[in-house]
Amino acid sequence: MLKVDCLVIGGGMVGAAAALSLADLGLKVAVVEVHAPQAYLPEQDFDLRVSAISLASEQLLQQLNAWQQVQDWRSCVYKRLGVWEDDIAYAEFNADEIQQSHLGHIIENRLIQLSLWQQLEQKSNVTLLCPEQLDTFCQRKDKVIAQLTNTQVEANFIIGADGANSKVRQISGIGITGWDYQQSAMLINVKTELEQQNITWQKFVAGGPLAYLPMPGNNASLVWYQDKAEIKRLSALSNEQLQTEVLKNFPKRLGNVEVLAKGAFPLTRRHANNYVKGRVVLLGDSAHTINPLAGQGVNLGFKDVTALQTIIAKAIGSGENYHDVSVLKRYERSRRTDNLLMMTGMDAIYTTFSNPSTPIKLLRNIGIFAAHRAPMLKKKALAYACGI
Repeated sequence: MLKVDCLVIGGGMVGAAAALSLADLGLKVAVVEVHAPQAYLPEQDFDLRVSAISLASEQLLQQLNAWQQVQDWRSCVYKRLGVWEDDIAYAEFNADEIQQSHLGHIIENRLIQLSLWQQLEQKSNVTLLCPEQLDTFCQRKDKVIAQLTNTQVEANFIIGADGANSKVRQISGIGITGWDYQQSAMLINVKTELEQQNITWQKFVAGGPLAYLPMPGNNASLVWYQDKAEIKRLSALSNEQLQTEVLKNFPKRLGNVEVLAKGAFPLTRRHANNYVKGRVVLLGDSAHTINPLAGQGVNLGFKDVTALQTIIAKAIGSGENYHDVSVLKRYERSRRTDNLLMMTGMDAIYTTFSNPSTPIKLLRNIGIFAAHRAPMLKKKALAYACGI
């Protein structure tokens, strides 16, 4: 039997960051993952799955010594964020307004995971169990016994970082609240005619938002929100046919594009009723999935990691039993309200901009117009979104 301090189920971005942050505190950690991240080659096509990494997430990745490697591979920094519905109501947020050099970076998820894994592989107190997966586990008075496909592990506590359909959450009996939105989202990688790499923007239209995420070079990731039937139709098109649809529907500021790849996924909201149950701790999508409207999903997960690391470090420093349930519960108290606030805020924006009523549309545009001319409001909203 492998004996560790912490067993992390899920070696994606959030799980890998959690394992690394706890290993840096001196804990012995094991990470369970089915698939290791693919190696990086400069000539590889861009992945469809990308994230808008906030300043707070960047700071965490710097602390974990994973940031520089990502920068050496590829990422795209952006300084401005544009939001509008009608052209007369346009709001732009600029990093200068919060005295920062940039607002964030658009980075492929796999590269973040890969850089974190490279750091994990250098840690003598980390065991990477891959390919492996969780079969079941049970909690005893002072430990967790987990049965993997090929290994049995004893740990002081277990972290579920295994995504929206978390098996850790299900086995532990933690319930969820949530719903499926009536829309799906399509991710489209394109080659762009125009250079606009220092801005990310989102336009709200009748069917759903249209978003532009800049990528290195004249490349971009487009996000197209629409009802499920329309996304299904778009997914069945050839790249050439989809290109015609993009040019017909996206704002003219996008310019001409060449569609390189596409993929689609449903929009869901899930929130665990508890983040901690006994010696089980949920992080990231295992605890909460959010409408991707503002690209905050992985950033909330990284905030979870920072909070857990801080709480356990304080417990160790004060001589407390770091894996005592009372200590782990502090993590839940520190994160649940903030996550719920962000989830509710995204739902409010989604609902407001989905309403076709003319008076509501007028109010929306007045709101955007006013936001552009309210420096203190913009500053606070930007700082919160960036996590600073």
